[in-house]
This record gives sequence, structure tokens and C-alpha cells, in this order.
Amino acid sequence: MALVRIDHVSVNVGLNLPLNIIVPDPGSMGVVPVRERRVLYLLHGLSDDASAWQRYTSIETLANAYGLVVVMPSAGRSFYCDLPNGQHYFTYLTEELPRYLEDLFNLSPRREDTFIAGNSMGGYGAFKAAFLRPELYSAAASFSGMLSLEFLKYFPADPRMEEFAHLFGKLEDLPGSEHDPAVWLKKAAANKADLPRLYMACARQEDLYPLNVIFKAGASELGIEVDYHEADGRHDWFFWDVQIRRFLAAVFGEPPAG
Repeated sequence: MALVRIDHVSVNVGLNLPLNIIVPDPGSMGVVPVRERRVLYLLHGLSDDASAWQRYTSIETLANAYGLVVVMPSAGRSFYCDLPNGQHYFTYLTEELPRYLEDLFNLSPRREDTFIAGNSMGGYGAFKAAFLRPELYSAAASFSGMLSLEFLKYFPADPRMEEFAHLFGKLEDLPGSEHDPAVWLKKAAANKADLPRLYMACARQEDLYPLNVIFKAGASELGIEVDYHEADGRHDWFFWDVQIRRFLAAVFGEPPAG
């Protein structure tokens, strides 16, 4: 397989951003042109970067087994949002980056070929993209995502609250805004058939577990189908490595042997 790193300037973010891409061997799953391969956007968490999934999980082996192109962008600590300072990470992720990769590598932009997943902050970003731009993705996964604003109550003394205020604006204005997962659910309830397939997982022994339970309950109440999983574990790569395997198996089936 080819491991590609690109440093490119994003128009929407205004920064030079590193981008890691896994491209399977040409012979994996038969001779399939790049244009016809499925593409997974795999998002990192708050304290990581574009290299994290590649460093800490078996994603390279999985990509080769499934013949899957994996795109791992960098988003700093942005929560994949369009920030008040003009750094528009959400627009970069959902609009600029797919166009750039189509122009550069001829990657497929088709919804049926496009998938998105992420851990922690990346789980939030993956579901935000899936709910607000459902026409772009065939399936989406959140692993240990921060999927409820109840964290404002659970962690009021968290030192990151000041950082969140810089990201989202006044924290008291967060509920009911585009950054609120509850709003994503309410908007999606009227057009449930338009949503991509949704997969979410969280470990029972992590701080974000209550937030995932709240989101799943909200989805169920509105009749939004989510393939939900929980298991003993912590907010770590041991758990996420298992979950990326399970997500890909759920969407594509077990990888072919050999």
C-alpha cells in the first residue's frame, strides 16, 4: 500500500495543513481503479493529529483488506467547526477537501463511495458532518464522541471550558445552535430517510459515556436508527481499534481472507 503525506494550504482554514492518506495496493480486491474505490474520512481526537489513526491502530491492514482509501485530515483542536476567527474547518472537511482530492487523485466524490468516522472530538466531527451534510456520506461512525452539551453540566470546572468558549462563542449560546448535537437530531427527524447509516460506540468506563447514552436516547425517541454499541473499556486506542474493525465489518462485511 502507499502511505501519502501532503502538506497543503487550505483556502477555508488559511493554514498549511498536513494530510495523511492510505492508498491500498492496486491488486487488492482485484484491479480496481482509484476512481472506483471507496473513501473513508477518518478524523482524529482533540490531542492528536492526522497521524494518530495510522500510528495507533490497524487501519492500514484494514484499508488494504477492504481496498479502501483512508483520508486522515488535521483539524487541530477545532472540533471540526467553522470557527469565529475565520478558520472554517467544517467547510474544509465537507467541501474543500473532497474537491481537492478529486482534482489531485481522482478520488470518488459519490455518496455511495464516501464514509466518515472519528474518535472523541473526531466522533463529534464525523456525526456533525453526517447530520448536517447527509447527502455526502453513505455511513458514519462516532467512537466515544462528545455528543451532548450536557458536558457543560458534567464538567463545569474543566479548564477546557475557556478553550471551548473561543471555539464556539459564548457557552450559554451553545444550546440550540448548529454545534448542539440535540439540534442535529431534531433537524434530522423530519428527513430520517436522508441520513447515512449511523454507527456509534462508547466505553462504559469513560467520562463521555453518559453523553453517548443521552444522544442514543434522543435518537431513539425521534425514531432515528443508530447501530449503538457499548462495552467495558476506556477512552483509549485499545477500544477505538476494536471499534473501527467492527464498523467496517458492519458496513462492508468481514474482509476477504488472504
